[in-house]
Amino acid sequence: MQDLVIVWKNDGSHLYEQIYEHIKEEIRKGKLLYREKLPSTRSLAVYLQVSRSTVELAYEQLLSEGYIESVPYRGYYVARVEELYRIQEEGEREAAAQETKEKGFAADFSPNAVDMRFFPFGIWRRLTRAILSQDNVSAFSLGQAKGDRQLRDTIARYLHASRGVNCSPDQLIIGAGNDFLLMLLCRLLDGDGTVAFENPTYPKAYRIFRLFSGRAVTVPSDEGGIRVGSLEAAGAKAVYVMPSHQYPSGRIMPIGRRLELLSWAMEGEGRYVIEDDYDSEFRYRGKPVPSLQASDTAGKVIYIGTFSKSIAPAIRVSYMVLPKKLLRRYEKQFASFSSTVSRIDQAVLDAFIREGAFERHLNRMRKVYKEKHDRLLEELRPLTKDFRISGENAGLHVLLTDRRGRGEEELVRRAREAGVRVYGISEAMVEPGEAKGGPATVLLGFGGLTKEEISGGIALLKEAWKN
Repeated sequence: MQDLVIVWKNDGSHLYEQIYEHIKEEIRKGKLLYREKLPSTRSLAVYLQVSRSTVELAYEQLLSEGYIESVPYRGYYVARVEELYRIQEEGEREAAAQETKEKGFAADFSPNAVDMRFFPFGIWRRLTRAILSQDNVSAFSLGQAKGDRQLRDTIARYLHASRGVNCSPDQLIIGAGNDFLLMLLCRLLDGDGTVAFENPTYPKAYRIFRLFSGRAVTVPSDEGGIRVGSLEAAGAKAVYVMPSHQYPSGRIMPIGRRLELLSWAMEGEGRYVIEDDYDSEFRYRGKPVPSLQASDTAGKVIYIGTFSKSIAPAIRVSYMVLPKKLLRRYEKQFASFSSTVSRIDQAVLDAFIREGAFERHLNRMRKVYKEKHDRLLEELRPLTKDFRISGENAGLHVLLTDRRGRGEEELVRRAREAGVRVYGISEAMVEPGEAKGGPATVLLGFGGLTKEEISGGIALLKEAWKN
């Protein structure tokens, strides 16, 4: 533990902000290292000749952002921030993908892109104007920590009708994106053991649990999904899955594996299944697959979903359904927290769903994406001699697995040289070493492209990969 020498700035900023910025920069520059102990709030306040509450405010901000962690009866320590930088780098990669498209790429097959050309701007504008014109003072207050009751009631009804989810509005937590809800869940599950993930998986979720709980591990999976028998050996108390459309494989978990997973959760005290219902709205063949939560009769499934894919990424409204036991823990620990979603945005979204505009928009986008999905498969047909296609009939991307022994890096490089961006599956491998030795697989997203761009992009890939 060392004292912190801070050069005070006379720029009008609060002292706690200067303490916060100084410690954050020391951590980011590597001058304060992982697990290094910080001075206590009392001793630092005495050393800097400021009030103890000033130091406490700075530490609370650092805690909330994950730069430091508090160990009961021991003090404050520098947290593992390498994972935070990796999360930030993912956002930078997404921005780079958009930038490369603007710089002349004929097609960017990003698996994260959506088509905003069909967004109902007029309806959204009208609803926003109507809510703001009501002079409703309460809309500008903080509101309930879980989110507005009316929106939670609307989402609960929608989830039951569309995904078979059984919950009361009280069990729903509204948050600004899945990342926030996962960080909240890290705290709710704190002390309850290891969280298991498939590999590959949604990288941000894995890194959030590594960063905020430090107890995330990968376990083997097969064509049916995560191998339930491996959870015991890993000492897992929770498992993160996407049973309706696993990212990035596109795999749908069969009913036998789902029941096996629920049985595992029911056999142990404090075990939970975290169900991320990724891309569940977009299915192009067969009947909709009910959520895993719909089969849960013991309160073992934590259900998470978002409107980012179905409406727009900037909406930043996600939801989490907590089993009643975890709900009581949430209400005890976080009842005083403020909602992270603006009440105006909540009111607009509620009206958008209630008046049927969301259902109409969703039906339209299903048709739009199905046409793109079918065009992509049609254009890929000549490549089936060299590639195996998988992950089709749902979601916004498909996978191509090379049959000729070429490496992922070579396929991505050749595509780039031809003016096309494709994405290797290794980007979703949270334990990169496990990617070695298998056939190369690339992801082709179609959500953000026109049908003409899909055809043109695949034509260039055929030429780039023909030898």
